[in-house]
Amino acid sequence: MQLVKKMMAATLLMSCSVAIAATNMASAPITFISPFPPGGGTDTLTRMMATAIGTEQGWNIVVENKPGAGGNLALDATARAKPDGHTLVMAQTDNIVLNPWLYKKLTYDTFKDFKPVGLVASSPSVFVVVPDSPYKTLDDVVKAAKAKPGEVSLGIPGIGGSGDLIGYLWREAADIELMHVPYRGWSQAFPDLMSGRIALYTGSVASLLPQISSGKVRALAVVADERSPALPDVPTFVESGFKTINQTIWWGLMAPGKTPDDVIATLNGALNQALENPEVAQKLQKAGYNVMKGTPDDLAKRHRADHDVFGKVVQQVGIPQQ
Repeated sequence: MQLVKKMMAATLLMSCSVAIAATNMASAPITFISPFPPGGGTDTLTRMMATAIGTEQGWNIVVENKPGAGGNLALDATARAKPDGHTLVMAQTDNIVLNPWLYKKLTYDTFKDFKPVGLVASSPSVFVVVPDSPYKTLDDVVKAAKAKPGEVSLGIPGIGGSGDLIGYLWREAADIELMHVPYRGWSQAFPDLMSGRIALYTGSVASLLPQISSGKVRALAVVADERSPALPDVPTFVESGFKTINQTIWWGLMAPGKTPDDVIATLNGALNQALENPEVAQKLQKAGYNVMKGTPDDLAKRHRADHDVFGKVVQQVGIPQQ
C-alpha cells in the first residue's frame, strides 16, 4: 500500500511539474533557431512547426535564422542559451550528426550540450536537373561521367553534408568521378543550375518540391528504400541499381543540455500534439516531409545511431576535417 501511495504521489508531482512548465512556456517568447537561410527545407519546416505549436498551445514562437559554418552557429547559440525551454534548434542529420566528424574543433559537445525534445520529420534527398537536361536517368549521368571523368558537376548544400556523402557513395558505387560544387543552400545554387554552371543538384525533397512541382527542375531519383509519396513517379537509387544508397535526412527539435526534464516533457507533448493534428500532418506531407513523432529518447537513439553510421561513411570516403 505504501508503494502504491508513493507511486501516486510521484505521478501527481510530475503532473504538477509539467503543468507549471506549460504555464511558464507562455510567460515569454520561445525562439526556434533555424540553422539555414530562409526559403530552404529546414527553414520551411521550422516555421511550419512554430506556427502549429504556437497556435495550439497559445505560445509566442518566433523563428530566428542563424546560417553559417554548416549549422555550427545555430548549434553554438542553442548550447549557450538559457536552459529554460525558450530556445530550441531544428537540428538535423546535416549538422547535429555530421559536424562532429567534419570539424576539428567545435564549441559544443553534440551529446552533452543538447537535450532531445523529439523527432519532427524526415525527407529523402533528391537529385535534380534542368528540364531540358540530356540526363533523363541516373544511368545517363553515369555514362557521361565515365566518358568525361570529373567534368559532370554536382551541386551540394555544403561540404561534408548528407548530399556530399551521398554523392561520394554514388561515385564509389558507379565507379565514376563527379565534380562536387558546394553551396550554402538551394537559393544560391539555383541560378547556377539554371545557367548550366552545374549539371545536377541534390537536396531534400522538402526543399526542392516546389521547384519540381512547378517544372523549374526535373527529378532524376530519390535516396530512399521506397519512392517518396510526394514524388511517386520518381525512382529511387535502390531501384536504379544502387542498393546501398538509401540514407534519409531527419529533423528534430533540441534544447540546451541542462533544460529540466519537466520542461522537455512539456515541449515534447506540445510537439507531438501538433504532429498528430491531421491538418498539420497533411501540410507536412504535401510539402515533402514524412511525419515522425516520438519521445525524447527516440530522438536520442536516432542521433546516436546515425552519428555512428555516418561517421563510418565520412571516414570511408576520406573527407578532410575543416
